[in-house]
Amino acid sequence: MAAIATAVLVTAASAACAAPGGVAGISTLPPAPTAASPDTTGDPGTGAPTDDPGAVDPTADPGADPTADPTADPTADPTADPGGADPTGDPTADPTGDPTASPAGVDAAATPGAKPSGDGIGPATLDPTSSPSVTVPKGDAPVRVPPPRLSPFKYVFPVRGCRVNYPRQFAAVPKTTIWAGKGCAFVAPVDGVVHETNALNRWKASTDHGADRVGRFVSIIGRDGVRYLGGHLDGVQSGIRAGTPVRAGQVLGQIGDSGDARGEAANLYFAISWQTSPAYWWVRRGMVNPWSYLDAWMAGNPTLSPRDEVTGMRARLGATPRCQTDCKSKPQSKPRPTTQPTRLPTPEVTKG
Repeated sequence: MAAIATAVLVTAASAACAAPGGVAGISTLPPAPTAASPDTTGDPGTGAPTDDPGAVDPTADPGADPTADPTADPTADPTADPGGADPTGDPTADPTGDPTASPAGVDAAATPGAKPSGDGIGPATLDPTSSPSVTVPKGDAPVRVPPPRLSPFKYVFPVRGCRVNYPRQFAAVPKTTIWAGKGCAFVAPVDGVVHETNALNRWKASTDHGADRVGRFVSIIGRDGVRYLGGHLDGVQSGIRAGTPVRAGQVLGQIGDSGDARGEAANLYFAISWQTSPAYWWVRRGMVNPWSYLDAWMAGNPTLSPRDEVTGMRARLGATPRCQTDCKSKPQSKPRPTTQPTRLPTPEVTKG
């Protein structure tokens, strides 16, 4: 019985120790601290001192920040970006670089599966043998736009069917020399009426008359009121005479080397002026530079007209200006007259 009584007392004592706080007769709280004895009892389970706000940890670093996070890594860089770094990333990667860029020393083109660079150009794009992945659609046929209409008149280049060349600079008088093969067609540059023709080559080097220098020629007055001259002809087309109406492109003669072009390559003396009588041959031989109009007529703008320039020049100089250049013929030596004796000689008489 004594053994049984002892076991009951031990069991009761164990239950009393495990009873929760508030059970009568048993206290599970530490004794309240007094002013003379500060609380140093700590956690009953670990023995560590309790978290007293006013308490000082005797083991703490006196230089540490009291407001620092106690869970922070003491070896971490305090200047590092805690939110920008990838804790799982490559520690050798550049945090400020292109995330798609290859690591230093690695060629993206040589790396299988490498991404293109930041400009969007990959190794396949730089391969000249690669085919484009995009099919370019075929566009519509170009729209042919006619040249601007600059006048109500239509012109053609004055030489037809031959290769030509001509200078674009002033030489003595405002005209141009169109070099072409002998026999090439000289045609009317615009609709009009034949003004003058000369089928004879009267020029002589010994006299060099100004009116004869262009040799055989044909001039017309166009519908635009402008006179056009073609000289140095080899011949005048049959049926072409003064007063004959002509159409643009109609043959007026054949290119040659008559006049003062004798001994030179065949060419067309081409000049632009206004209408005068044949006596003012220096007006007929050219008054405005023609090459800008020739360029337009050859290049496909057939409406560029010299009418305004010719009209302005005529108003400034007058209808019959004086000849200024190469006006005189070569001086001719006059034959010396035969001298007559003033007194008849006395005949000798023989006396027999």
